[in-house]
Amino acid sequence: MTDAATSPTPAENRLGRETSPYLLQHKNNPVHWWAWGPEALAEAKRTGKPILLSVGYAACHWCHVMAHESFEDDATAEVMNDLFVNIKVDREERPDVDAIYMAALHELGEHGGWPLTMFLTADAEPFWGGTYFPNQARYGRPGFVDVLKRVAQVYREDHAAVRNNADALRARLAPKPQAGKGAMPGDAALADLAQRLTQIVDPANGGVKGAPKFPQPQLFNYLWRGGLRYGLDLPQTAVALTLNHIAQGGIYDHLGGGFARYAVDDRWLVPHFEKMLYDNALLVELMTEVWREQKAPLLAQRTDETIGWLLREMRTDGGAFASSLDADSEGEEGKFYVWTRDEIEEVLGPEDTRLFADAYDVSREGNWEGNNILNRLNDLDLRKRDVEERLAEMRAKLLARRATRIRPGFDDKVLADWNGLMISALAKAADVFDRSDWLEAAEQAFRFIRTRMISSNGRLFHAYRAGEAKAPANATDYANMIKAALALAAVTGNSGYIDQARDWVEVLERHYRAEGHGGYYIAADDTDDLIVRPLNAMDEAVPNANGTMVSNLAQLYLWTGEERYRARAEEIVAAFSGDIGNNVFQHTGLLAGAIDLLAPAHVVIVVPEGSDAKPMRRALPSVSLPGAVVQEIHGSVGAGESLPSTSPARGNTAIDGKPTAYVCIGPQCSAPVTDPAALAETVKAARRIAVA
Repeated sequence: MTDAATSPTPAENRLGRETSPYLLQHKNNPVHWWAWGPEALAEAKRTGKPILLSVGYAACHWCHVMAHESFEDDATAEVMNDLFVNIKVDREERPDVDAIYMAALHELGEHGGWPLTMFLTADAEPFWGGTYFPNQARYGRPGFVDVLKRVAQVYREDHAAVRNNADALRARLAPKPQAGKGAMPGDAALADLAQRLTQIVDPANGGVKGAPKFPQPQLFNYLWRGGLRYGLDLPQTAVALTLNHIAQGGIYDHLGGGFARYAVDDRWLVPHFEKMLYDNALLVELMTEVWREQKAPLLAQRTDETIGWLLREMRTDGGAFASSLDADSEGEEGKFYVWTRDEIEEVLGPEDTRLFADAYDVSREGNWEGNNILNRLNDLDLRKRDVEERLAEMRAKLLARRATRIRPGFDDKVLADWNGLMISALAKAADVFDRSDWLEAAEQAFRFIRTRMISSNGRLFHAYRAGEAKAPANATDYANMIKAALALAAVTGNSGYIDQARDWVEVLERHYRAEGHGGYYIAADDTDDLIVRPLNAMDEAVPNANGTMVSNLAQLYLWTGEERYRARAEEIVAAFSGDIGNNVFQHTGLLAGAIDLLAPAHVVIVVPEGSDAKPMRRALPSVSLPGAVVQEIHGSVGAGESLPSTSPARGNTAIDGKPTAYVCIGPQCSAPVTDPAALAETVKAARRIAVA
């Protein structure tokens, strides 16, 4: 029983009991905040008050603005406390909650974004909302206090209107019955979609046309895969153009490494300065894959620098990876990252400053609000080697000076799904660039999730911080950790990773499968504090679990030969195929999965006793083969017999006692390859298919 002296009362802010850095940012607000959970929802029912739901995250600039203007203001807090039960949610800790109410905002015809401000009935049903509201009316938006009073008045006096809105939104949020399975998209359709999606790419600056510009790695991953498989030059060119501009733009931190979440302009100059783990994971994976094919030194350098930043600044105790770095420091967005020319000259001296300023677009007047955002957009090409070496020395000096500044806020919360993305990217980059230290870091992070974020019944938690694992895992946690396990299996050959991936698939099947539909719900069947269980295949900031699982299941079929994995992947694609035409852009993860399913790539290296597969493995990074399973079979000359009976490589042997590779795409395998130098050309020939 809770001691009466410490028992919470309605008139208090409870966020000091939480572990989320975002929630702790608000623990001293005069608002009587509750964290999302049964107690908060019970309080709303007890009082009959509507719920004010505020969703944000620790690195969110406009969340900070609204907090300073309204949540720290006594007069505003008094109105909030009087009229509402106020619930604060970290969208990174509870992405399932955020997904429901962000979808509700979209159904109201509003653009999404954070902070998300939603008004709910006492039963947690949304009936109206918005994003950022200023404390006083401006920007064409009403003042927050006026909004609070008006919403509370309508809730008291117009029950019918509130009920109609709530019922309509709840009906539109509920998963829709499957009208009938669609057809699996074939090669012709997938090639056509890759060509059509290339038309939305900015031909001058890369990225999607217009501003703001988000990196959109899911889109460009699909364009890359489609370009390779169908021999399409335009999609591949669009990917390279985009990565070059991102890598040289202000969205990249040229001193410390790592990418910001997006650029506010149309040429990648001005970032929204927050750095998120998932963006960097997805970009590292894409840059690594493109480098394999094109060998652009810039992509190798940016991959190395970004992983350097990751291991230097984003590792938590125990080796997992933290969530984000804030956009703000000392109350100003970007202050930590920008420079005046005088500051640079003080560090480098006049002569070096002239060279540095020419390379990095530094001027007396600045390129952003009187300051300089370092970028190399005026000349995308790297300079001569001796010049680049001088510039690297200058960057190191400036980085050391920057380290004396007050740092942005650091969200050291560990999220299973974001870590899964980074573990996978890190393992693949380690293999391609032959970096054992990167692989060791990936395996250590995997062990952290596997040991510290597991419940007593063996299921994953979503979040971990301050020694506490919490929040129910969602389908994306499982999908991305399965992806990580498969990546580690392909690099290390450790079958234990395959066993773990299979165990996690069983959890998904048991608790997340949408019976009668074909896909996976985002939330488990025993997550009991949600009004609906979202079900879709649309990518958001991170890839959707359903698209990721298509690729995962296709790979597990290659590893095990179990038909149920392939059949399940086909079922997922069929379940959402009708949605692709309604919104192709948000289903590129599913489309990439469809390529993996249609043309599963399996490179089998048969290694006779006493031989070494490393020369063959070192040849593979010289050519891009996304989603491929790379498997070594050791033993006798006929060791190919140990492959599943369904594998087209089963029974293939080593030739002349040498390690021998077979490149299998779908049901067909290449002729045996014993010369590492010939392996890349064999892959290129095998992966491509002609379409009308």
